[in-house]
Amino acid sequence: MASVTLSEAEKVYIVHGVQGHTDILVGVKAEMGTPKLEKPNEGYLEFFVDCSASATPEFEGRGGDDLGTEIANTLYRIFNNKSSVDLKTLCISPREHCWVLYVDVLLLECGGNLFDAISIAVKAALFNTRIPRVRVLEDEEGSKDIELSDDPYDCIRLSVENVPCIVTLCKIGYRHVVDATLQEEACSLASLLVSVTSKGVVTCMRKVGKGSLDPESIFEMMETGKRVGKVLHASLQSVVHKEESLGPKRQKVGFLG
Repeated sequence: MASVTLSEAEKVYIVHGVQGHTDILVGVKAEMGTPKLEKPNEGYLEFFVDCSASATPEFEGRGGDDLGTEIANTLYRIFNNKSSVDLKTLCISPREHCWVLYVDVLLLECGGNLFDAISIAVKAALFNTRIPRVRVLEDEEGSKDIELSDDPYDCIRLSVENVPCIVTLCKIGYRHVVDATLQEEACSLASLLVSVTSKGVVTCMRKVGKGSLDPESIFEMMETGKRVGKVLHASLQSVVHKEESLGPKRQKVGFLG
């Protein structure tokens, strides 16, 4: 069995109006693939971000493609460490078979603070993803076959405890703003993207914008990002666990409702 796409492994998590008027749809699809040569005992994640032209006129033409690529590269960067996700749990057979998680992000409406909202939606979607459990069977001749469990509840889940969220701090004058609107972003010449775990650990940073940031401002923005990040993780964890406890009774939103 070379490659199998399993609809049972597909999970979609919708985040509606998480921050302001930003609406995002994130879908996670699991597909069998081959481990990368440099990491033969691990699966991997692929990110694709589509900025709908209906979200804002700025996304028409190449504008949306460029921003989508920028956001996808940022996601690759924050997930490119062993502490974020245990990718070894995605390995089925070393050097031969592994799970590949395709994380597709669709930006439906742009109300500012995109990086933060998308990182929250991605973490929630990964929390909600169930991957079917498989077994590798080997016959007397040494050929291997993959057997998929018939039980839809026999699945594995990724631990997202250490998955970071992005906190964007926009420098306006001598101060910085968290959860900026489009109007506030327009007043900012420089922003700092801080990737923070639930324990307040900064995993990476990135400066965006044409303006400059002095070292003292960067340190102050980092401390603010760590405080905000811990609160953000706690709120998100409370929401996803509450929704999971409701089971089929949970309220459906958006066009899937």
